[in-house]
Amino acid sequence: MTDATTVTRSGSYAVQDAGVPTAPSGAVGTPVPRRRPTDWRKGAEIAFFVTPALVLIAMFIVWPITRAVQFSLYKWKGYGPLVDFVGLGNYVSVLRNDLFIQALTHNLVIVVASIAIQLPLGLAIALLLNRKMRFQGTLRMVIFVPYVLSEVIAGVVWLQLLQPRYGVIDAVLGLVGLSGPEQGFLGTPRYALATVIVVLTWKYVGLAILLLLAGLQGVPEELEEAAQIDGATWWQIQRHITIPLLGPTMRTWAFLSMIGSLQLFDMVWILTKGGPANSTVTMATFLINEGTKRSNYGIAGAASVILFVVAVVMAVAYQYFILRRDNTSDEVGPRRRKREVRSR
Repeated sequence: MTDATTVTRSGSYAVQDAGVPTAPSGAVGTPVPRRRPTDWRKGAEIAFFVTPALVLIAMFIVWPITRAVQFSLYKWKGYGPLVDFVGLGNYVSVLRNDLFIQALTHNLVIVVASIAIQLPLGLAIALLLNRKMRFQGTLRMVIFVPYVLSEVIAGVVWLQLLQPRYGVIDAVLGLVGLSGPEQGFLGTPRYALATVIVVLTWKYVGLAILLLLAGLQGVPEELEEAAQIDGATWWQIQRHITIPLLGPTMRTWAFLSMIGSLQLFDMVWILTKGGPANSTVTMATFLINEGTKRSNYGIAGAASVILFVVAVVMAVAYQYFILRRDNTSDEVGPRRRKREVRSR
């Protein structure tokens, strides 16, 4: 016989060619879905666009991290083969180094100071610029210009402004009967870190203002109008309606500010190179000094790995404890589904 007869669940008979595979058990009478050619085309398109990005990530992120981990396990001066294996000895040396602990402390101080200063300042300026006024576009451009300047240009400009006795800052102070430190604000250990924080605020507060202005565009005007009808003042509207609705934007900006402060290098290197007396040293300047000046590439590799781990840990902790509330699908959905499954 060339035909095969099968019995369906309803009791009727179905005839099928012997060479054609039958449907799997439990799905008798249903055709087997076949992958359409368009699915392969979509997969090829995805691979075509994703592969270059993956190659760049592998070249400029994965490979450097792998090499840094490899260098950190050897005592290496930057030339010759890697033969003097020390294991975790470089990590122990870095963590016991008082200068590295001081650099880590400075990074944490900059993280806290950047958020504590730039957030309220940026919020105040954003609320002001969000109101209708003359030259609104010009004011927004002027405030955002420092952020688009490169760190090198901004650092050199401020280095000239803060020159002792001959800089513009000391000249302005002299006009009002004041005088700056003898060695300048950047040359005095007492004022150097605070001066760097002021420059960083000037440089990066524009990003906070830009993001907050974008967030203000998403605040419904109906809520503010309803509050005005109920007799709420402008400050009450901002406090109870506008600012709470800006919560996700502020938390996202704080995350970006935290990561940038941990990796801070270029502005500090141009202004002070970590001095005077290591009063502005950061983890990035520490590893550069150890690697390029002292040729301790094993120590520098260990310091870079520690910096990477610190940044990842703080980023994951911030994501879990703070940004998690903004992701309702991750916070509410799985928990609700788990409860529903358990109730069944």
